[in-house]
Amino acid sequence: MRVFYCDRYLLPLPAGHRFPIGKYRMLREILERDALVRPAELREAHPIEIESLFLAHTPAYVGSVVRGTLDDGDQRRLGFPWSEELVLRSRCSAGGTLAAAFAALEDGVAGNLAGGTHHAFADHGEGYCTFNDHAVAIRTLQREGRIRLDVHQGNGTAAIFAGDPDVFTFSMHGAKNFPFRKQRSSLDVELPDGCGDREYLETLEQHLPAVLAGADIVFYQAGVDPLAEDTLGRLSLSHEGLRARDRIVFEAVRARAIPIVLTLGGGYARPIDLSALAHAGTYREARAVFDY
Repeated sequence: MRVFYCDRYLLPLPAGHRFPIGKYRMLREILERDALVRPAELREAHPIEIESLFLAHTPAYVGSVVRGTLDDGDQRRLGFPWSEELVLRSRCSAGGTLAAAFAALEDGVAGNLAGGTHHAFADHGEGYCTFNDHAVAIRTLQREGRIRLDVHQGNGTAAIFAGDPDVFTFSMHGAKNFPFRKQRSSLDVELPDGCGDREYLETLEQHLPAVLAGADIVFYQAGVDPLAEDTLGRLSLSHEGLRARDRIVFEAVRARAIPIVLTLGGGYARPIDLSALAHAGTYREARAVFDY
């Protein structure tokens, strides 16, 4: 199971910024410590080519990020101040998901210890998402004739693929949570505040077979913000519930022989160690189900 990372690129964020940039290295260290990912499986992600970003984003938006000409409003919507490190890390994050996609087509499963930046739209970033790594990877695989269908979630992703009959977007999300102006996915399932393990897992099992029907590849945003301790998630899942979610998805795709790409998503627990441990739980289940 090849797993890509880009945690050596740290963003120069102001004091008190709520984005948990240290979580990514913490996760990699947990995976190495617990032998959930072997040293030979870890690969450093490389920056994606600028031209590849144009497959999902407008040249004007990409240019403003690369050149550092985002205005104050764009930076507030993105949630990050511009820096050269932001550009490099965002390109590496997208590059990691693309590399994981190619690896998954060969091996059945692969992961990126970043990515999942599903709030990025074609012409702007928001919610700490600069470039939409899922969308860029999907468009690249489509261009090369490698796939025709995938599964993922997010408002930016849904907007980018609106009207594309070959891409199926599935989102289970908090009805009252960010983004407050929702986009229309192929299938949206809204969950009430405080939703716990049982309701969440029953809802997932109800919809998953139809979502996976005919899929060539799955892009799985393994978000951990449904965790009860998450400060932004508004749901109430336990660590065991999140791992059960991952196990249900992994067993379903394995039974259908569908390649799957794992990316991160969410994760603002206090302490942040809880989010890192929840992300590690995804890889614990992947190791158990796929037996790599």
